[in-house]
Amino acid sequence: MKFIYQARTKSGEVKSGVIEAASIQSASEILRQQDLFITFLKKEETGILPRIRFFEGVSGKDVAVFSRQLAVMFRANVSLVESLRTIGGQLPNQNFREKIFKISQIVESGSTLSDALSRYSDIFSPFFVSMVKAGEVSGNLSQQFNYLADYLEKQYYLSGKVKAAMVYPGVIVAVMVGVLFLLSYFVMPNLTAMLQDSEMELPALTQFVIGFTDFIRGIGGIVLLLVMIAVALGIFRFSRSKTGKRFFDNLILRLPIFKNLLKMLYVSRFADNLSVLIAGGIPITRALEITTDIVGNDIYRDAITKTAIGVRKGQAISSTLFGYPELFPAMFSQMILVGEQTGSLDKSLLVMVSFYEKETERGIDAMLTLIEPMLVIVLGLLVGGVVASVMIPLYQSMGNV
Repeated sequence: MKFIYQARTKSGEVKSGVIEAASIQSASEILRQQDLFITFLKKEETGILPRIRFFEGVSGKDVAVFSRQLAVMFRANVSLVESLRTIGGQLPNQNFREKIFKISQIVESGSTLSDALSRYSDIFSPFFVSMVKAGEVSGNLSQQFNYLADYLEKQYYLSGKVKAAMVYPGVIVAVMVGVLFLLSYFVMPNLTAMLQDSEMELPALTQFVIGFTDFIRGIGGIVLLLVMIAVALGIFRFSRSKTGKRFFDNLILRLPIFKNLLKMLYVSRFADNLSVLIAGGIPITRALEITTDIVGNDIYRDAITKTAIGVRKGQAISSTLFGYPELFPAMFSQMILVGEQTGSLDKSLLVMVSFYEKETERGIDAMLTLIEPMLVIVLGLLVGGVVASVMIPLYQSMGNV
C-alpha cells in the first residue's frame, strides 16, 4: 500500500512524497533508515470503494514472474532485501505486493528467505520453499529461482491448455441451456396453442415436448432449478471433505474418457516435481514427501507416500512403483529403475517429463476431438426433436386437408 509522507533531513531540508510499504509501521521504519525525521505520514486514499481482496488472488503466473525477476536481481549482485523491495514496488497485484514487502521486512530482521516464504503457504508451496532452502544451503539462489521460474511457467502453460480445452464444451452446454430456455418460454407456447386448437390427436413426441415445456414454465421449472442448485452445492461441499475428495479422486481415474489423460497428467507432474527437487539438491526422501502434497490426487498421494517410506527403509523407488501398474505405466517405472542404476535419476525423470507432457497435450486434443462432435450431436438432437414435435402434426394436418 502507498503512504504519503513529509519529513526533514538532518540538515533541516523538507522532503515529501509517496512510499510503498506493507503497513504504516514499516513505512515509518523505511523512512527512518533513510535518516529522515517524519513530520507527516498517512495512507494514500486510492478510491471511494474499499478494495475487494477476493479478486486479488496470487496466480501461478505471478509467482513465476516473481521468481524470474528475483533470479535476474541476484545475477546483478543486488542484495536480497533490496531485490525484494524493488520487485515488490513493481508488482501490479497489490495483495502480492504487500506480501513481498512483509517478506522483505522479515528477511531484514534476520530470518532466512525460505523461512519468510513459508509464512505465506497460500502463495508459496512446500515445493517452492524447499527449493529456496536448498539454494540457501548451496549458496546458489539465482540458479534455484531460474529452476523455479522454468517449472512454474511450464505448469502455468499446461494448466492453461487444460482450462482452454474445457472452454468449448462449456460454451456448447451453455448454448444448449439457452436454446432450451428460448424454446420453452418464447417458441413453444404459441405453437402449443395452435396445435391444441386444431383438436387433432398429437403424436407421443409432441405430447412429451408440450408437457416438458409446460413443466419448465410452471412451478416445476423453479423446483428443478432449486434441486439442481442444491445437488451442485451438495456435491461441492462433499468434494471439499476428506472422504469426498478421495471418492472423486478415485472416480476420475476410472472414467473412460478422462482416466488415461489424467494419469499422464499426474505422472508428468510427479516426475517434473521430483526431477526439479533432486536437481536442486533436495534428498530423495524429502523430495518424495514434498511431491505428495503437490501431485493433486489422493490415490497418487498414497502411492508416493508408501514409496517415500520404502526409500527411507532402503528400498529403491522403482521397486514400489512397479507395485502400482494402474497408476504408473511400466515404461515409467522402468525408466526410474534405469536412472537409479546409472545414478542419473533426475535426467531419467526429465526424459519422462518431456514424453508425458507431449502425450498429455495429444490426449487433450484427442479428448476435444471426441467430445466436440458428441456435444454437437446432442445439441442437434435437442433442437431436432423439438422441431420434429412441431412439424409432424403440421404435416399430418396438411395431409388431412
